[in-house]
Amino acid sequence: MMRHLRITVDGRAYDVIVEDIADPSQAGVSTLPPPSAAVPPALTSSSASAPSAAPRAAAPQVAGGPDNRLAPLAGVVLEVNAKIGDTVDIDDQLLVLEAMKMKTVIGAHKAGQVTAIHVKPGDAVEADQPLVTIGS
Repeated sequence: MMRHLRITVDGRAYDVIVEDIADPSQAGVSTLPPPSAAVPPALTSSSASAPSAAPRAAAPQVAGGPDNRLAPLAGVVLEVNAKIGDTVDIDDQLLVLEAMKMKTVIGAHKAGQVTAIHVKPGDAVEADQPLVTIGS
């Protein structure tokens, strides 16, 4: 059975695919490269989901685009560390998501000015949902 997981080591997030090797005939583990600073990969909602007790996102969906930082996984927003008008660099902390009792720091995918924040603490989000918009 294959599982797609995000692991954070020393503040750097890595997406990995892990195979259960309880059956020796299916042994093997593969990994994905660490997310690039320019465009972080996103997990699909089928591979990483919030606990079933978490409420579904009520926020309207905003079209994805190169200016939007998308949620890499489903979870609940714990902190929003950016404000509209803030100037950010690549990897500056924008917010923190919690999924399955683990905290994931979400960094800026590009340098620029924060022009919109689409979530607030306590919001449930789905994978690939826009979180923050950063203009040039």
